[in-house]
Formats: sequence, structure tokens, C-alpha cells
Amino acid sequence: MAELNMKKLCTTLMDAVTDKDPQVQEQICSALCALGEARPEEVLGICVEHLRQYEKLAHPYRTVILKAMEAIVCSHVSKLDKDTARAVILLASNEMTKVKDLVPDWQQASSSVLVAVGTRFINAVMEELLGSFQPGLLPHHSVVQTLASLATANVFGMVPFLPSILGTMLPMLPMAKQEALRVVFCSALQHFSESTLEYLANLDQAPDPTVRKDTFSSEICAAYDVLFHHWLQSREAKLRLAVVEALGPMSHLLPSERLEEHLPKLIPGVLALYKKHAETVHVSKSLGQILEAAVDVGSRTLEGQLDALLASLHAQICVPVESCSPLVVSNQKEVLRCFTVLACFAPDRLLAFLLPKLDTSNERVRVSSLQVLRHVINAAATQMEVRKLFILSSMRLPLQDTNNKVKRAVVQVISAMAHHGYLEQPGGQAMVEYIVRQCALLPEPQPERTGAVGEDLPADSVRAISISTLYLISTTVDRMSDVLWPYLLEFLIPVRFTRALTPLCRSLAHLVQKRQEAGADTFLTRHESSGSLPSPYAITTRLLVVSSDPYVGDGRGVASLRLLHALHLHVHPLLGPRWENTVPQLLQHLEEHTVETLSRKEWEEKLLMFLRDTLAIVSDNMWLCQLSLEMCRQLPCYDGTAQEKNFLYKCIGTTLGAVTSKEVVRKHLQELLEMARYQEEAEREGLACCFGICATSHLDDVLAQLEDFVRSEVFRKSVGILSIFKDRSESEVEKVKSALILCYGHVAAQAPRELLLARAEADILQNMFQYFNTKVLGIKVETKDPALKLCLVQSVCMVSQAICGSTQASAFHFSRKVELVALMMDFIRAEPPDLLRTPLRKKALMACTLLVALEPPLEEQMQADLVHRCLHSVMALLPEPDGDSASNHEVLYLDTFHALENLLTSLLRRNMTPLGLQVMVEHLSPWIKSPRGHERERALELSACLLRYFLEHLQVSALVPFHNLGLLIGLFSPRCADLWLATRQEAVACVHSLLYLQLGYEGFARDYRDEVAEQLLTLRDALVHPDPTVLFHTCHSIAQVIGKRLPPEQLISLLLTLFEGLGDPDKNCSRAATVMINCLLKERGALLLEKVPEIVSVLRCKLQETQEEHVLKAAQHSVCLLGSQHCAAVVSSLLGSTLPLDSHTCTLWRALAVEPNLTGQVLELLLEKMNRDVPFKESRAFLLSSTPDRVATTLPLAATCALYEVLSTPASESAVLERYPELFVTLLLRVSCTVGVQLPRNLQTKEKKGSSVHSATRSLEPCSSATDTLQAMLRRGGSENVVRQLELEGGWELLRTSQGHEEGVTQLARAMAKHAGPRLPLVMKALVCTQSSVYRIQRVTSTAFLAELLSSNAVNDLMLLESLLDILLARQKDLCPSVRRLVLRGLANLASGSPDKVPTHGPQLLTALIGGLDDADDPHSLVALEAMTGLARLLDLVEPWDLRTVLLHVAIRSRPFFDSEKMEFRQASMSLFGHLNKACRGDCEDVFLQQTISALVPLLLHLRDPQPLVVEACRFALRMCGPNLGCEELTATFQKHLQEGRGLHFGEFLNITCKHLMHHFPDLLGCLMGTSLFYFKSSWEDVRASAPMFTGFLVLHADREQRHQVDLDQLVAALQLLLKDPASTVRMKAAETLGRLVKFA
Repeated sequence: MAELNMKKLCTTLMDAVTDKDPQVQEQICSALCALGEARPEEVLGICVEHLRQYEKLAHPYRTVILKAMEAIVCSHVSKLDKDTARAVILLASNEMTKVKDLVPDWQQASSSVLVAVGTRFINAVMEELLGSFQPGLLPHHSVVQTLASLATANVFGMVPFLPSILGTMLPMLPMAKQEALRVVFCSALQHFSESTLEYLANLDQAPDPTVRKDTFSSEICAAYDVLFHHWLQSREAKLRLAVVEALGPMSHLLPSERLEEHLPKLIPGVLALYKKHAETVHVSKSLGQILEAAVDVGSRTLEGQLDALLASLHAQICVPVESCSPLVVSNQKEVLRCFTVLACFAPDRLLAFLLPKLDTSNERVRVSSLQVLRHVINAAATQMEVRKLFILSSMRLPLQDTNNKVKRAVVQVISAMAHHGYLEQPGGQAMVEYIVRQCALLPEPQPERTGAVGEDLPADSVRAISISTLYLISTTVDRMSDVLWPYLLEFLIPVRFTRALTPLCRSLAHLVQKRQEAGADTFLTRHESSGSLPSPYAITTRLLVVSSDPYVGDGRGVASLRLLHALHLHVHPLLGPRWENTVPQLLQHLEEHTVETLSRKEWEEKLLMFLRDTLAIVSDNMWLCQLSLEMCRQLPCYDGTAQEKNFLYKCIGTTLGAVTSKEVVRKHLQELLEMARYQEEAEREGLACCFGICATSHLDDVLAQLEDFVRSEVFRKSVGILSIFKDRSESEVEKVKSALILCYGHVAAQAPRELLLARAEADILQNMFQYFNTKVLGIKVETKDPALKLCLVQSVCMVSQAICGSTQASAFHFSRKVELVALMMDFIRAEPPDLLRTPLRKKALMACTLLVALEPPLEEQMQADLVHRCLHSVMALLPEPDGDSASNHEVLYLDTFHALENLLTSLLRRNMTPLGLQVMVEHLSPWIKSPRGHERERALELSACLLRYFLEHLQVSALVPFHNLGLLIGLFSPRCADLWLATRQEAVACVHSLLYLQLGYEGFARDYRDEVAEQLLTLRDALVHPDPTVLFHTCHSIAQVIGKRLPPEQLISLLLTLFEGLGDPDKNCSRAATVMINCLLKERGALLLEKVPEIVSVLRCKLQETQEEHVLKAAQHSVCLLGSQHCAAVVSSLLGSTLPLDSHTCTLWRALAVEPNLTGQVLELLLEKMNRDVPFKESRAFLLSSTPDRVATTLPLAATCALYEVLSTPASESAVLERYPELFVTLLLRVSCTVGVQLPRNLQTKEKKGSSVHSATRSLEPCSSATDTLQAMLRRGGSENVVRQLELEGGWELLRTSQGHEEGVTQLARAMAKHAGPRLPLVMKALVCTQSSVYRIQRVTSTAFLAELLSSNAVNDLMLLESLLDILLARQKDLCPSVRRLVLRGLANLASGSPDKVPTHGPQLLTALIGGLDDADDPHSLVALEAMTGLARLLDLVEPWDLRTVLLHVAIRSRPFFDSEKMEFRQASMSLFGHLNKACRGDCEDVFLQQTISALVPLLLHLRDPQPLVVEACRFALRMCGPNLGCEELTATFQKHLQEGRGLHFGEFLNITCKHLMHHFPDLLGCLMGTSLFYFKSSWEDVRASAPMFTGFLVLHADREQRHQVDLDQLVAALQLLLKDPASTVRMKAAETLGRLVKFA
């Protein structure tokens, strides 16, 4: 019987093997393997029988079965008996040779079976194969292939058969005419030869150690003759490659004399294949084997083949290597292996061939030759040892090659040479220099990539490999130390090696450190005697200067400083101890910063301090003179790097300052003046810095040298009278003058203060003006060079600042002050008024600021002119548009503006009185009122700055009035509403300062803080918002502050100034003036109320003429008064306005809500209008229409719109609070009645027109209008949180739609219970009256609202629970199913709102909900769905004795919904079932336990339900079912794997579950399987696939004794049907399960 079952399982699987899906086929194969794991021999026998029985089964499906057989044999070959093995061998042999044609997959699978069996039963397999391998008959090609595979798989078993096999095969070779068979013969000979070689190499492990190489010689010779002389000449490329692959290993088995005899033909024959094949890796590999064999036997004929060999191999190495072609890469490796063999055999011939190739015009040939040379140097080091000089001499031409690919190859060759001692030979230094030159390569512009094979490498690639090579040979090749040191020092100074400085410094530092560790202290003296090495002064200068730009060149600053530190003994013997501290500090500073964060000025100052410290330690005048001389010599080296040259100038100035010899100082200064490149700005600046730094110690010498230079021939030749007729000469003269003027400025800035005042005018300024003012024939000629002007202004700044910094500045009378100020004003006037391109304006303003501070003071008129000119120069500048230069322009503008700010502050400092302040503000007044926003912003910023300064430096000696306070506040306060944010904030700051100035003049202390005035700072923050409402409200508050602190006598002037502000071109400021006027009048007098009658009389006219804010406010106030007298008439009149309401009408409605008493009357009237008329009328647009259209009535619609406007007014709050319930209920029912209601046709047309021109303030659509009004009512009634919660949840949008209205009402009720609980009693009282409404939608709305209230505990706290329950239970019989459904929802909500009350009302609640399960009047079962959901919520809370009587009934009624097509029903029923189990608390009756067990399979399988909510319900139900099953392991499994939110590996979980089920409930196997079979026909693919998986796991873990519970025939039949399922995943699971049924077979 077991055999029959096993056969049935295997047959079922093999019948399904014809599936078209490869994955299903693979699973069938795996299932067969699973069956074979249990009974390998039996399964193999069934497979053999099946294949023999179904001879016509197509070969692709036979292949699948054969692969399964191979896997079974491989796993259990040691367990097979001879009979089974024999049967398998016969079948596989038959399958393999069934057809003569080539069918690769089928025949390969058969061959693999034979090879697998042959690993143990080699004799039986060979017996069968040799039966098909008879002499004189050509064998099947798969037979030969199998023999070849066996030779590889079982070397020791096959080699003894090889003599007989070869003896049989050799006569067949000439008979083979088909190319495919010949290829297989070649492959077999290749594998036979390789196996023989492996056998001979491991004779100590071989079963027959007597086997020798000559055992196979004759056969191999015969085979060689056929392959080489006949088959190699074939036209078939595949055959030729197979032949050549076989010849390689065969050559090792040929007798030496035979190999020597055939080499003259063999090698040319193999080389000829290079021209016939594109993929030549096999040719190269075979050639390498042949060459090794020839060298091993000491061949002499190989020398005659060298030329051809070298030529062909070199051609192969020249083939471009494609990164995406591994075959080409492999071929190159094999070719290099051939070169290695030849290098060991004939090194001289190889070099004689290779080295001339380095001088060809072909780039690829040169690169490839270098590649071979590098390989030979590394791989044949012994043979190349005596040929080093020859190889070095041959590198001269490659060293001059400009191709980047060649350069990289040369660098690689040099690296190999360094490791093998080549660079120690004569000529080795040239190689080192070449590496350094490549390290200094400049980057090249990159052309667009074309993808061509021959495109050049970027220079950066060559540089990168050169840098790494230099460092590598410096640090890892010990023998290179004497080669590189001190030779590398020669490359530090030349400019052409600048880009190589970083790797040079790193290598040199390592070499110095290594020599110091080795104790080599005597190298210094020997090196100084060499004329080619740089001096210590040159090294110090070079390394210090390049360190000034530390992050370029891969961080050359750190590398240079470390090398300088390492060479401290070479620089000066005394520097070591000091540099031990200072150099690490510099390095740490660089490590703490990046190129973005490092301040160049600070870094240069640190380096100069390091230099000064070094000079002080050395203190040797001769050494200092030599250092300064070297610095001057290196100046031309930095002509292309302005910043570094500038720093070198500073170093020269620092060094000259330390030199004591005046002659040396003046000599160097003269040389600097004569050599300077005056056309470059950076050079002029550097030269001036040098003179300034030098002047700190040699002031008189520096001034004298400048004067001597002017009198010298060098200068006179440049300023001759005829030079003015030559533009170029004139420009050069101007640049020289600029440099001299700048020198005087720096000299003044750096000169000792005690010596400066005596020389400032006579020696410094006098000469500066002399160079600036050019006279020709006694006539002053104005300069055209802006650089000269800038240098003069900059120097004037430095001179003025130096004078100000002197302790005697207050006593110094600057006689040229007026002249300088006038000159600066001329410069400022000459600048374009609206453009800012140069820093000249900024520098001139800075100079004026410094000059104003000096004595004597300027005259009043000149001061006014100065302020006027400077303001016009800066304030009118146009903002720079965004662009590449925007950031630079912004920095220049800010600097210029701050310079103007400092100038005005300096002028105010001269007259610190209210009048002086007013004068400065009057200068700014036109700019404060400017129509251009940027000008107002700048003027207010300047005003705020001046006022702050005035306040900070206020000195009041007596209590005097601040008589212009009102005028100034009136000027600044309207600007608090300016369109520009910065202007608004600065205006508040100005008012704040003015109020504190008033307090100061009233006698308050400077540190006194006034609470009222401090409110302005808080209000200033509110001005950030551009909303006009916020701005004007803030302006009103500012006016209140002003009104509280403004002296009475200043009120009139303030008001007059504000009235002038009404005409301000900025409308915001005009409206702000109105706000402030009204506020001040209200706070300080009842003027506004006296004008009410006049405003009412012109109300209509003003509304039509203008929309100015003060007019609108007046109109609103007038309507308020009118409504107080004639409320009903006003309301009726406004309700008669045309819909939609225009903005004027809306304004008037809102005005009626200003007074609470009036608002209450208006609200009552509007509610009466809304309730008087029907909400809609029904009409049919078409006679045949099935449902009538609902059209809104006009009066309730108008009342709704008006009510919205009234409720939108904040003042209506008190009236709304008084009428909260009536308003809420009326508007809620209005919303419900307007859902889906249309506008009248006449209003629909107006609505479309209004939306196109945006005349309507809101949508007129009835439901939207009612919803908006309800929101406004809630906001005004203090229920802002209710509105906000519904906005977040999307409730307002739901209320407007028919589909979402019910959910919207639910959200509204929830929000009301949460945020407006105290309102609920009266709201509910008003709402109960609507329960009997004739409108169904109103009953639904009120029921939904009341039902949701029960979900909140607020109803219990408010003692509304009992009445609410009574109201809902009374509606159980409502004709509307929606009302009945909502009643059930409300009853279930008691579980959330008042769970403690559920036990009290348990029977009543259960009766109602169970009745809902049986509701037969609902065609869609929605009432039943609500009942299941509600029961799930209540079951945990009712008393156990109330529940036990209904458990079974509820379970039976809910089970049919488990497999409902609707997701909601599946989810609700499964969740309810889980709660039923939870309610049992592990103690359930047997009848209910049967329900739990029967539900187990659906719940498990629905874990693969396509709906996530159903899956979660299944998880919960299973977790609850666990305790009732009485199995702790199963309960733990459910709890572990089915936790909420945790990912589920379904297969693993199902496996564990089935394991516990079968362990604890083995008797349930039949029941579980029977239920599972039902789901084999499920409509959901994943559930259908899970059912057989569940079955398979049950079988896997069931005991064999339980097989009687399973109808195996029925199960197999069902699985057979699943094997035909359209879903491949289902078929795969069915096949998998069939494989597991082996236990019951």
C-alpha cells in the first residue's frame, strides 16, 4: 500500500511537470527531491519507470525529472544499492542517447545523472558507457562528453580507464566528420590530459602509483597528429578553439623529442589562430602551456620561433582593454604569462625586441611595451639583474613623451625599477626627476567625452599616480633613501615644481625623520658644500611663503611647516627648542579650520609672528641680511601668485625691520622700488605693506628712501613732460604714484605714534598731495586713474586713523582738514549716484568720518553740504538684482552704508542737543517720505541709529522741554505700517527712543525702564506679519502708548504732523495715520463721537466713492447707530438686498454686531426668518426625471448669508453665547436640509458671473453657506477648538456631501462633547424636538449626533445618559434603516463613553444589538454589520451571566460572514468572534469550543487575506482563541507571532502552529484537513495558496499513526486540481504539499 501511495504522489507530480511556469517546474523538482530524501531508491525507481512508460513525454519535461534524479543521487549516492544504480544508469544512458541530434538541456541532465552515479559506481557507469563506445563506431557525442566530465569528477577512478578509452577513441577521430562531435572529442582529450597531469602530480594519493607519463605518450601523440594536422585547419571557429584548448595540456604529455620535433609547426599553427579569432584568451592560455612544456624539456628549436612569438604576443598586448570585457583582461594576463616564460628563457632577445618599441609613433604600442617591461622587471628579476643599465638607458625617449597614458605607464615602470634597485644605478636620478615633474603637472581643460577607445587620460590621473608612487618609494623602499636624499631638496625652489611641493615635503620630512632616527647627523656639512642644493635661507623663504595659502595643493601648508620643522638644524642650530612649541601650534590651528573657516589675515599674522620670533632667536645680523637678500631674490618667482607675493613682501618688511644695518635696509628698499610691478594692484599693496612694516623700526630711513626714489633717475624717466601725450606711459606713471601714496599711508599706520604727529603733514601728507596733483606747465591736471584716487583715500584714512590713535590727538590742529574733506566730497560727487561698483565711495566716507573727529570743527554750511552730498551718494543707490555678483555687491553696499552711519554719528557727536538731532533728522526727512521703499528703509535705519546714539550719550544738566518731540513722533509713527518690514521695525525703534528721550528730559535716570514705553518692543515683534489688519491693530496699540506718554502741549503738533501723513504716497502709512488719529482722539478727547451724525449722512456716498479704512469705519459706526433705533427695518431692508451680497452690504451687516444688545435683536430676527419658510422646494427639471431636484428657497438662504456676516464680527460674542443652543441646532439642521440642494436658476447664473469676477465674498451654494455660518457661530460662541478639530479631521468637507454627511455629524458631536460639554444639555433638549421631523435627513442628522454623544463620558458627567438611552431606544422601529443603524451605533458607543454603565444596561443592550443581527428589513445587511461591530465593543463589559446565554447564538449568526465578499463584513465578524473568545476567559463550554475549533482554519488562512484590516482582525481573533484551546504552546505562538504591528513570516508561523496542533490535538487532523479543502476553491489567490500550504504543514508534523484520518486519495485529487490552477503561486504550493505527503504514502 505504501508503495502505491508513493507511486501516486510521484506520478501526480510528474504528471504536472508539463506546467509552463519555470518556477512551478522548479517546485515540482524540489517536491520530487523531498520525496527522494525519505525514500531515495523507491523514488528513483518510480522516476525510472515513469520515464520509460511515457516515452513520448517532451524532452523539456523529461529534463526536469532527470534533474530531480541527479539531486537525489548526489545526496544519497552512498545509500544506493547496485540494482537501483544499475537501473538509473541504464535509464540515463538511454535518455542521453535516445536521439542523435543535439538537445543540450536534456542530454546534459542525463549526463549529469551518470556523472553523479559515477562518483561511486564508476565501474558500472563505465561498463554502460563503454558499451556505447565501441571500436569502429562513432559514439554519441553525449557519451564522449560524459567521459570527459567523469574524468574531472573522479580523477582517480577514471585515469586507469584512460588507456583503453584512448585506444578505442583514436581510430574514431578520423571517422568524426561532424564539427560538434569533433569539438566533444577535443574537450574529452583536454579533460583526459588535465586529469592525467593531476593524477601524476598526486601519485602519493593515487590508487596505482606505477602510472607514468609515458603510459599515455603513444595515444596522445596519435591524437595530437589528428588534432593538429587535420582539425586545426577547420573553418569552424568553435572547433579550432577546442583543438587549441586541448593542445595546451596535451603538450605536457608528449615525449620530449616529439615535442621538440613538432614545435616549429605547433607554435606557428597556434599563433595563426590569433588572426582568426576575436576572443583569444584560450589561444593565449594554450600557448603559455606549450611554451612552459617546451622550456621544461629544454627545447632548442624554441629560439627560432622567438621573433614570431614576440611579434604576435606584443600585438595581443596592444589590444585595448575594455573594462566591460573580462575575456580581454584575462587574455592580457595569459599573454603576460607567456612573456614571463620567454623572459626567463631568452631575456636578451626579449629586450632587444621590446625596447625599440618604446620609440614608435603609436601610443598603444608604447603603452603596451612599457606594460610588458614593468611585468618583466617584476616577474623575471633575476634574469634582468645584469641588464639594469641597458634598460635605464632605453628609457630616455619615454621620459620625453607627452602622452598621458604613456606617462602613467612610465611612472609604473619607474615604481617597479625602484623596488628592484634600478634607480641606484647611473641615470636613476633622471627617473626621480621625472616622477617629480609628473607630480607638478597642471590640470588640463577637459573636452567632452566621446567614448573613444584611444582618448587620452586626464593629467590629474597621471599626477595622482605619480604622487602616490613618490610617497611609496620614499617610505617603503629602504634602498631608495640614499637616492632621494638630499636630491629631492633641489626641487623645492623652482617655480615649475610648485604643484609637487606637497608630496615633496611629505617625502622629504619622512626621509629626514628616518635619517635622524638612524643617527645620521653629519649630512648637513656635506650637503652645504654642494652647489646644486638650495641654501637654508632659500628653503626657509620658500616653505614659509607657500604656507601662507595652506590648503591649496592638497594641504601644502601642513606639509611645508612639517618639513621646515624637520630641517630646523639645517636652517639654524638655535631654532630647535623654540620651533618645538611654535610649529605644532601652527599645525593645530590648520587642523581646527578648513579652507572656508580659516581667516587668511589671522593666519598670515600668525606666520609673521612666527617669523619675528625666529628672527629674534637667531639675532645674527649677517644671517638676517642673507635671509632678506634671499627673500628679495625670490620675489620674481611669485609674479603669477599675487597673494603669496603680497605675503612675501610682508616677510621682507618684517625681516628688514629686524636688520640693524641702515645701509642694507635702504639698499633693499631701493631695489624693491625699482623692481616692483606697479601695474598690479596686489603688488602695490604688498610693496606698501612692506614699507609700513619696515617703518615700525626704520621710520626716518623709509621716508628718506621714498623721497630719494622720487628724485632718482628711475622715477624722473617716467614723469617727463612728454609722457602725458602717451596714454600708456601716463597710466604707468599713475600706478607708480598710487604705490607711493599707498606706501605713505601704510608708513603712517605703522609708524610709532610718538613720531607720527611731527611728520604727518610736512613729510607724509605733503608728499602724498604732491604725487596726486600733477601739474604740467603750471596747470593742474586731474587724474583719470581710479586706482590713484582709491590709494589716496585709503592713505588719508590710515593717516587720519593714526592721528586719532595718538594720545595727543585732541591738541593737534589739523590745518589740512578742510582741504581733505572737500577733496573727499569731490570724489563722492564724481561717483555715479545710482551704481556702486568700487569701494571708493566707502573709503571716502570712512575718511570723512575720521577727519570730522579731528580739530578744528567744520563750519555749519560745510557740514550741511557734507551730509547732503553723502546722503545723496548712498541713499539713491539702486538695489542690486540677483546674480553671480549679488553677494559681493551686498558686502560692498553694507560696508558703504555702515561708513555713512558712522559719519552721521560723528557729526551728531559734535552737537548733542535737540536742535542738533532735529537738524540731522531734517536731512533725512525727504528720504523717510520717499516713494521708493529701499530709500525709506535706509533712512529709517539711519534715524534709528542716530536716535540710539543720542539716547545712549544723553546728558541733561537741567529739566528742559523736548520741544520737537511731537514733530519727530509724527514723522516716524505712520511708518510703523510701511510696506517694508525693516522700515516698520525701525520706525517703532525710533518712537521708542524718542519716548525715552522725553523721559530723560523729564529727569528720569538713564537706566529707568518705563512699562508703557517698553510695550513698544513687544508691539515691534507683531509688525513682522504683513497682514494689514495686524499692522493697523499694532499701530493702534502704538498710538495708545504714545497717547499715554505724550505731553499735552505736544498733542497738537503731533496731530498736525499725522494729518499731513494722510497724503503719504504709501497707502499703508496713510491708513496708519488714520488709525493713530482716531486712537489719539478717542484716548485724549471725544472728537470722533461728535462727528457721528455727519458720517451717517454721507454713508452711502462714501461707500461708493472710496474704500479707505477711515471711511469704512465711519460707515460701520453709522449703521450701528441706525440699527439701534430701527432694528427691524434695517434687517428687513438688508435682507432685501440682491444675492449674492456685495462687499458693501456685508460691511453693513457686520456693523450691526458692534453693540451686544443690537446684535441679540438681529440674531433673533434672522433665526425667525430662517425657520419661517421651508428650506427647499422640489421640482422636476425634466418630466421623465425619476427623482425631483431640490431648490433652495430665497428667504432662508438670505438669512443664512446675513447671519454669517453678523457672526463674523467679534463683538457679537456675548449675544451668541446667550442664544448658543438655538443657533447651533437651527444651523445644524439647516446644513442637513441643504445637502444636495441647488440654488434657484436666477442665482445660479449670478453665482457663475460672480465667481468669474470675484465680486462675491463667499460661495452662495446653500450647503456651503450653511456650513460656513455654523463654523462662524461656533467660533463666536467660544467653540474655536470644535472648529479646529473638524478642520484637522476634514469634518466640514464631509458635512457638505451626501456620502460623508453622517460621518461629518459624528465628528461634530465628538468635538462638541470634548470641547463644549457644558453646552450639551440645552443643545440636546433643542435637538430632541427634531426627532419627529418630517424630513428624513433631519432625523438621521439628529440621531447621528445623539448617538455619538454616548461615546463621550461627558453625557454621564452631565447626567444625560438615561435620557439619551431612552431617546435612542425609542427610535429602534424607525422606518429609515439608517436611523435604526445609528441607534445601534449609539448603544455600542456606551462602551467608550461610560463603560461602567454597561453592566447595568447589559441585557437591554444585548437584546437590541442581537435584534439588529436579525434585522430582515435591511437589504444590504448594514444594520447587521453595525450590530456585529457594536457587540464586539460591548462583550468585554457585560456581565458573564448575561453573555453565556447568547454566546452560541452570536457565534452561529456571525460565522457566515467570515467568507463574505465584502471586506467590512469579514473584518467585523472575525473581530466579533475574537471578542466572543476573549469574553470566555479560557473557560468555555464544549459547544462553543467546537465553534472555536471550526473557526481556526478560516482564521489562519485569512491571515493571507488581501485586505489588511481583515488580517488584523484574524490576528486578534487567533490571539483570543488561544487560551480557550487549552494549549500553552499554541497560545504562546499566537501571542508571539501575531502581535499588533509586528511583521509576520506566514510560512514560519503556519509551520509552528501546525506543529503544536498535531502534537496536542492529533485527533483533529481529519477535521482541519477537511476544512482546509474547502478553501482550495477560495476566490482569493493568496488564501487559495495558503490552504495547501496549511495541509502540507499538518502532514509534516502529524504522526504516521494518524494517517487513517486522512483520505489520501481525496487530498491528492484536490491537489491535482490545484496543480491546474491559473495562479502559479497556487500550483507551486500544491506541488510542495505533494512532496510532504511522503509521510502518509
